[in-house]
Amino acid sequence: MSILGYIVSAVLGVSLISLIGVVFFWLNQKLVSKIVPWLVAFAAGTLLAAAWFDLIPESLVGLGETAFIWVVAGILLFLMFEQVLHWHHEHGHDCDECDHRPKTVVGYSVLVGDGLHNFLDGVLIASAFMASIPVGIATTLAVLFHEIPQELGDFGVLLHSGFSRTKALYFNFISALAAVAGGLVAYLALNSVQNMIPYVVAVGAGGFLYIALTDLFAELKGGKNIILRFGQLIILIFGMLLIYYLV
Repeated sequence: MSILGYIVSAVLGVSLISLIGVVFFWLNQKLVSKIVPWLVAFAAGTLLAAAWFDLIPESLVGLGETAFIWVVAGILLFLMFEQVLHWHHEHGHDCDECDHRPKTVVGYSVLVGDGLHNFLDGVLIASAFMASIPVGIATTLAVLFHEIPQELGDFGVLLHSGFSRTKALYFNFISALAAVAGGLVAYLALNSVQNMIPYVVAVGAGGFLYIALTDLFAELKGGKNIILRFGQLIILIFGMLLIYYLV
């Protein structure tokens, strides 16, 4: 399979994850809320592993120690991204800051923010595959596992915002297709500027670290059950080992 084939397959797979919201059709929302913390822990582990074991080493090959500057730049970029958009990985929780706005506005804001995030995911996946196939696979797996709890949370917010289940699934999928656009744009742009790939990979590693250590870890620290906390730690480590040994 060509590099473009890998990229298209990966971003389409990531986009299809948005349809996981269909579980709300037959699963009780309370049951979903119990599953999500475990998914968040697993996603945090895969993101950390993809950054440390694949993206950062790959960027070091092309940039040397300068890569760490771009990793920090990626962390700051994702912080600024969230600050500007007022977008957070709520994973099923209501947004207290948004209570004063009409519910439908909150729903569409989530879709816009998620669309931009998915576009960046597509850019990162494409640049990772263009760096090497193993790095691309590790990055895709990390994005996929991260998207599952995020999409469940987004779907819940859309329902809370007044969207019907069918409409929420439809718009969430359209937003997710931005990953395909991001992947194709990155492939076309970076194909002619190969020396930019290590920079994009390093910035992406910073983004993964930011999401894992701020958004996802914040969710993990919220639990009061000590058994749940230790269980999440084990799941997190398992997620790291999966990426480390499989890719």
